[in-house]
Amino acid sequence: MLRQLTFLTEEIRNANLLQLHRIAAEQVDRAMSDPALTEAMSTLQELSDRKRRQALFVNREYSAILLGHRIGAYGWEELIGHLRVLARNPIFAEYWETTREHRRSLPRHSMEARVGEAVNIIVEELADGPDEWWVVGPGEEPGA
Repeated sequence: MLRQLTFLTEEIRNANLLQLHRIAAEQVDRAMSDPALTEAMSTLQELSDRKRRQALFVNREYSAILLGHRIGAYGWEELIGHLRVLARNPIFAEYWETTREHRRSLPRHSMEARVGEAVNIIVEELADGPDEWWVVGPGEEPGA
């Protein structure tokens, strides 16, 4: 009975996370369709409308990847694999650098801070232009 209750609690948590992500994605869609809303949603200063929309979009992609890990759709190594692919995109790399200060407010041992640390390593190693890009980044979850 306790096992079933634990499972049900986790399922409800995951459903809530999915609903929250769906709401956030809808908000981003609305903002991306209206430049005034795009500007209102973004905290990034001095960006063109195009760059602001790109930043919102790659943030949504990053959030979707993170959500997959949060709900258990894939483990740490698969998360890192998805992030390696995303980080190869120069728009994502630019977004990641631009939002570096935003991540300072994350609790140091939170899952999102650990993922951010891993992405920092991936982006840094990809900047060196490795031939084997699919092996950059941490092998194990930092701080777990």
